[in-house]
Amino acid sequence: MATQAFEEIVEDFEFLDDWEDRYRLVIEEGKAMAPLDDALKVPATKVEGCASQVWLHPRVEAGRFHFEGDSDAMIVRGLIALLHRLYDGLPVEEVPRVDAKAELERLALNDHLSAQRSNGLRAMIERIRDYATQARASA
Repeated sequence: MATQAFEEIVEDFEFLDDWEDRYRLVIEEGKAMAPLDDALKVPATKVEGCASQVWLHPRVEAGRFHFEGDSDAMIVRGLIALLHRLYDGLPVEEVPRVDAKAELERLALNDHLSAQRSNGLRAMIERIRDYATQARASA
């Protein structure tokens, strides 16, 4: 149940045999992402459980889930960009139903991320899912 934008990154990954090339692609995705406004880098948007500084600013507009994010680590910015491709624009009720672990396994990320990065990625996914669940409940 991934977005078309995520399907495109899966296709890009399929063309790259070497993990170093895939790693570079993740970093490039992060570089291409617009930076989060410094005014949004506050304790309420900070994701705990990440080895680096991570901020996610989720919102719901017209029933669709959107978020912006940023990190002080390039690879983590790239991971945020991948999550953006996975979730951004989905109807808010679909967000908690996305099996992010299975979708990201299609990229073979878990085989190449450190335990700390994997924990941080899980924390970001949990933050996204929790926000969408709360937004749905309050609607």
